[in-house]
Amino acid sequence: MRLQSVLVTGNGYSIGEVAALAHVSIRTLHHYDDIGLLNPSARTVAGHRRYAPADLERLRSILFYRELDFGLAEIAAMLTDPGAGTDGHLRAQHRMLRHRIERSYGLLAAVEKEIEARQMGLSLTPEEQFEVFGSDKFTGEYAREAEQRWADTDAWKESQRRTSAYTKEDWLQIKAEADGNVQSFAAALRAGEPADGQRARELAEQHRRHLSRWFYECSPDFHRCLAAMYVSDERFRKNYDDVVPGLAQYVHDAIVANADAAR
Repeated sequence: MRLQSVLVTGNGYSIGEVAALAHVSIRTLHHYDDIGLLNPSARTVAGHRRYAPADLERLRSILFYRELDFGLAEIAAMLTDPGAGTDGHLRAQHRMLRHRIERSYGLLAAVEKEIEARQMGLSLTPEEQFEVFGSDKFTGEYAREAEQRWADTDAWKESQRRTSAYTKEDWLQIKAEADGNVQSFAAALRAGEPADGQRARELAEQHRRHLSRWFYECSPDFHRCLAAMYVSDERFRKNYDDVVPGLAQYVHDAIVANADAAR
């Protein structure tokens, strides 16, 4: 919309002059007149339309609202609102334009983030997966089952978005942190620290923050659900108990105690 502010002279503007000023077609102005959206203030003796300054201001508003994708019927209703004068329309346009700019910036940021993730995303080769994880579980049975079980959840989608950009070094750091947490749990169990004691709960919170940092926002309640899986699924139980017998139950109890303390 590029209608310029100009001074009207004589008997106002002809339809051709208005069309040129507003960069719209004469046919559009005819249509606006036919539906009562923009009627010229006067006509010549020969019946030609003549537009006054107030008509140009109304046209400016119409074109602005059109750029915001409002329909002609909606625009007509807004312009005929008895409580909205020129100042009111300007304030409304300012508010709408700010909202549109903010939304555009939000969309732009989302697209840029997606582009960055795809440009930076380096999928691990099978060899790198073996080097990092020590087995094919990462892309094998666990990965397939996790996708089937969680694919529709926000946590899974967020995890997929984040991990798509992780490098081999990122995965090495993730594994080092996870292994360190397991060993700390094992040390606490061997030392006789109670599962609901401060040290065990600190390790449970460390585990929860690790998941939130690297994969998805893990709430205490969601963490509790994961803890149930650590003891109900024999594969997870074995992974912990192979480190220290009874470690799976210990980790479960510590996570539950930490979740209870967060309430």
